[in-house]
Amino acid sequence: MKAGDFSTLAQNYAKYRPDYAATILRALVRYTDSGGEDFRVVDVGAGTGLWTKMLADSGLSCVAVEPNDAMREEGIQYTRGSSVVWRAGSAEETGQNTASVDWVTMASSFHWVRQPDGLHEFARILKPGGYLTALWNPRQIEGNAFHEHIESIIYSIVPELMRASSGASRHAPDYSKVLTSTDDFTDVVFFEASHEVMMTKERYLGVWRSVNDIQVQAGPERFSRILDAIAAEIAHVDEIVVPYRTRAWTAQRVY
Repeated sequence: MKAGDFSTLAQNYAKYRPDYAATILRALVRYTDSGGEDFRVVDVGAGTGLWTKMLADSGLSCVAVEPNDAMREEGIQYTRGSSVVWRAGSAEETGQNTASVDWVTMASSFHWVRQPDGLHEFARILKPGGYLTALWNPRQIEGNAFHEHIESIIYSIVPELMRASSGASRHAPDYSKVLTSTDDFTDVVFFEASHEVMMTKERYLGVWRSVNDIQVQAGPERFSRILDAIAAEIAHVDEIVVPYRTRAWTAQRVY
């Protein structure tokens, strides 16, 4: 498995990953003033469509751009019946027309973008004054004994592990600086909101199976040990409450 390649993880990703905080969606919709009839949203790196469907369900016209065939196929199935239009493409080559988009979003995918190419491409397709939002949905484990213990198990098996950014404060760079690094964007605002997801044991393990960066660094044998150790920890519980904190950075395209 290669870093950033979710081809073999698509089914687990689609089946088990949780939604983002609805509070963040409502705040971003208001902030971007996205109620207009002609307002166009492009969700880049849309994956299996978790965030894309939330956008569409809120009434927005949305195009989903995803480079990975397996993830895109899962997304097409997940958003079937909605207004989402799917396209093959990447952050560096979205396939969208110049100055045709009001809002670009990237949910749990901005850290895979090749910079500065991605920011230049977003600036190209956005209308002057349009918005770019990079958001993540990391677990909020600090102070939670159970989830901190699971984390310690993972690092005991893979002590050299370096997580790809999940947007969590302990892993994330200063995205305000990143988003404005090319001078295409300005006026970064930050929103975050906590939420909890009740998971069965199957779903909890399924979420771990959908994680790319740990599998790549651990390798098959050590990753199997991680899953076995987590399964042993949850063997005697029926459900696991998983705390999340959706974190979103939004910048405005310069005029």
